[in-house]
Amino acid sequence: MSLVTTLTARRNRGRLHWTDVASYLYLAIGVALMFGPVLWLVLSSFKTQAALLEFPPSLLPVAQKEVAVAGFDKPLPLFTVTLEDGSTKVMAQARRVGLQAQMVDPADPSKSVRVAIDKRTPVRETAFALSNYTEPLQQFAFMHYLGNSVFVTVVATLITLLINSMAAYALSIYEFPGRSAAMLGIIGTLMIPITIILVPVYLVVSWLGLVNNLWAVILPGAATPTGVFLLRQYMLTLPRDLIEAARMDKASEWQIYARIVLPLSLPALAVLAIFSVMWRWNEFLWPLAVLSKSESYTLQIGLNAFQGELQTQWNYLLAMTVVTLLPVSLVFVFLQRFIAAGIANTGMK
Repeated sequence: MSLVTTLTARRNRGRLHWTDVASYLYLAIGVALMFGPVLWLVLSSFKTQAALLEFPPSLLPVAQKEVAVAGFDKPLPLFTVTLEDGSTKVMAQARRVGLQAQMVDPADPSKSVRVAIDKRTPVRETAFALSNYTEPLQQFAFMHYLGNSVFVTVVATLITLLINSMAAYALSIYEFPGRSAAMLGIIGTLMIPITIILVPVYLVVSWLGLVNNLWAVILPGAATPTGVFLLRQYMLTLPRDLIEAARMDKASEWQIYARIVLPLSLPALAVLAIFSVMWRWNEFLWPLAVLSKSESYTLQIGLNAFQGELQTQWNYLLAMTVVTLLPVSLVFVFLQRFIAAGIANTGMK
């Protein structure tokens, strides 16, 4: 069945209903809004610094075409020149003085003409500046910052899974006074922005002597209310008879937690692991506050090396941003089915 037949095979005897058109239009707008900035980021990462500052901007990476001319050591930029008789010709710029430029014919460099700079148009071609990726990787401590980010992400995710699963186990399996109030207090912390607790947490970390230490990034966010809520909602669906049977067989609470509850909660744990990887990998504000030495930087903080007081190397900054997005994007692409399945089974519908 062809695409046209598939799109038109709708209600009213094969006619495309207006609701179908509205649905496709709505989805197209959503796709453009979500992936448009990503597409611009990727394409702009291949532009030169000069191309990024041009106005009006272009979607594709373009650069001025150059040509080797006999008698000149370096390639000369090409322009489409409007001559005095109104004809146009592609010529190379030998030099420019003020508002006048000396143009030469690449085929016959002995002939030159002087034209006003507003009588010429640059000849452009699509060109990908691959040096935006190669040069920072050679000059920028990328692998060291990558190692720091991987260490923080992996260790923080493991600690988050452990602490949140233990808290969710207690709040879902045990019956004790104040359980609902405790859960309400945990959920209520979602309403507190990080900027409110930034200074108190920094004072605690400083008192512990963890400033400029990667553990200062890992430990403060080890317990997350979102993770506790997600795991608790899933553990509430576990059969209580199975847990009671384990207790009758003299299994300890740690054995029930490790051998029964955790294996049955793997879908929810997978969802939390994916979320934790995305949170930790992209975290910027808190590492910026507690890490001031370059050897402790993560990738997100290391990108600040391309920003100076007088100039920002946007071409390198955009290229390295694309590189830092690749790992978390791959994790999300290959594990997105676990997100849909896990959320559907945790009551978060």
